[in-house]
Amino acid sequence: MSITYLEAIRHAQETALADNPDVFIYGQDVGAFGGAFKATKGLHDKYPGRVIDAPISEDAMAGLAIGAAIEGMRPIIEMQFADFSTVAFNQIVNQAATHYWRTNVPCPITIRLPSGGTPGSGPFHSQCMEAIYAHYPGTIVMAPATVEDAYSMLLEAIYTDDPVIFCEHKYLYYHLKAEKLPRQSLPAESARVTRSGRHATIITYSAMVHEALLAAESLKEDGYEIEIVDLRCVKPLDTETILGSIARTGRMLVVGEAFPWGGVTAEVISRISSEGFHLLDAPPARLNARDTPIPYHPELWRYHRPTANTIKSAIQKLLKD
Repeated sequence: MSITYLEAIRHAQETALADNPDVFIYGQDVGAFGGAFKATKGLHDKYPGRVIDAPISEDAMAGLAIGAAIEGMRPIIEMQFADFSTVAFNQIVNQAATHYWRTNVPCPITIRLPSGGTPGSGPFHSQCMEAIYAHYPGTIVMAPATVEDAYSMLLEAIYTDDPVIFCEHKYLYYHLKAEKLPRQSLPAESARVTRSGRHATIITYSAMVHEALLAAESLKEDGYEIEIVDLRCVKPLDTETILGSIARTGRMLVVGEAFPWGGVTAEVISRISSEGFHLLDAPPARLNARDTPIPYHPELWRYHRPTANTIKSAIQKLLKD
């Protein structure tokens, strides 16, 4: 029996609830309704009083979680959509992220952000917020691309003493499946070489890993072996694994679904340019969503974000340099 990406997230939360009485879930409609995407389905009945419906106020949700974490609890906050988390921005970056630095008291909250686009979602339900939260000291930002990582990284997030922004991609909820959940896992802060290669490296994360894999498979028909590095964690960034890949291939394309300005792709290129410039045989390249609000129409949405075809084209151009 296969397990979806969404079910892995539900299993991780259930495991944490079962193992630690300090863990609780708080969010809009997470109780009897089971959450907007059913990530908490069935947990309300199994753990009464610990899967709690919140008012429609992301600011209040984050504030309650911070207070509970300071007192020793380990709250999991579900934002219905990543976009809505900006309502709680002050609480997250000015309170949670700075709390340990200011007081020497940990603030172990996990904020789940259903991120990224799906056909027809439009500009208010499709954004990727990882770069915004990664900008602030004190936060850890995770972005799992596989069913196994959705499970293991969420458990690691829950038991981390720092605030964790957990960017789970909505498009992967039902499109991605695995045979079983992992018993062992790579630490969340380590990147993974998902596919080995020698002609160029694609560095990416979240749903774009799968678009990159499709592009690499297509390029294989032309005789090119493309290496793919899944960042897994946006902050901290595993620069060592990235540099190791660039040393093998000499060429780099960084792909992200988020807007291009000041994003994760820009940070990766900045680091490689300063720490691994001598490893490059061609200028580093990047590919992001277009610098416009995200369109509603499914065909326009597919044109807006990177796809296997646009990644393939970018790699072909890179290989000519």
